[in-house]
Amino acid sequence: MHKALWAMLLTFTAAAQPKPSYEIFAVQYATIPQFAVSGLVAGADPARKLDIAMMVWLIRGNNRNILVDAGFYREQFFKQWKVSGFLKPSDAVARAGVKPEDVTDVIVTHMHWDHADGMDLFPNARIWVQKDELEYYAGSAWQSRRTHGGIDPDDVLAAVKLNLAGKLTLVNGDAQEILPGITCYTGGKHTYASQFVGVAIAAGIVVLASDNLYLYENLEKHAAIAATLDADSNLGAQDRMRQLAGDPARIIPGHDPAVMTRFPQIAPGVVRIK
Repeated sequence: MHKALWAMLLTFTAAAQPKPSYEIFAVQYATIPQFAVSGLVAGADPARKLDIAMMVWLIRGNNRNILVDAGFYREQFFKQWKVSGFLKPSDAVARAGVKPEDVTDVIVTHMHWDHADGMDLFPNARIWVQKDELEYYAGSAWQSRRTHGGIDPDDVLAAVKLNLAGKLTLVNGDAQEILPGITCYTGGKHTYASQFVGVAIAAGIVVLASDNLYLYENLEKHAAIAATLDADSNLGAQDRMRQLAGDPARIIPGHDPAVMTRFPQIAPGVVRIK
């Protein structure tokens, strides 16, 4: 009887705990003009071009300011790419009302330059990255010329330094709730161990897909992203995102400029996802 009462008390206490309440924002900090859609959507017409949005995502609530991805800012990328409308990611996030030093967490979905480079712009943030992703790109990926495309050495060194400083946490695999209502899911092999993020809100789950889904077109056509180590795993990740979100409108792709027009603007380059 005592055990039964104790179990009932634990159940009641858990149910009585307030559920996290988050607001989610997409923050655009740059544009890469005239990007080949065939580099985003498998099988797309090579002649099609699109001005793609470079974005990070801000999650506010539960006494935290959480970024999903951190953008880029180092000089070498401006030599390699044509970039327009650039604003340092930390300054772009400030437009949403969050100072760089007030960011509590940065979830790096994968180690590509345009998602990981800015992780050291937020001095008080804890960095979260998949364990297998960082271990691979800090190690064996560099034993071959063909296994580290899109990964910049400075970003790997920055992640290692943050780890040495005790500011980085390794996410160990799939479906890990790293913070209340914030869950990391292993994605579709865009990189060695890319991940996407599920955010619990009152209406259900918002999926921040990052590069596991480049454009809404990938989802609408059930077409794999063009840059993947395994197209089948990417399609599987898309199907899983649909199941998690329930409503495909709550799945947010990584580079689609339509994100900035489908949701209400609250500041220049900032929209509220709802």
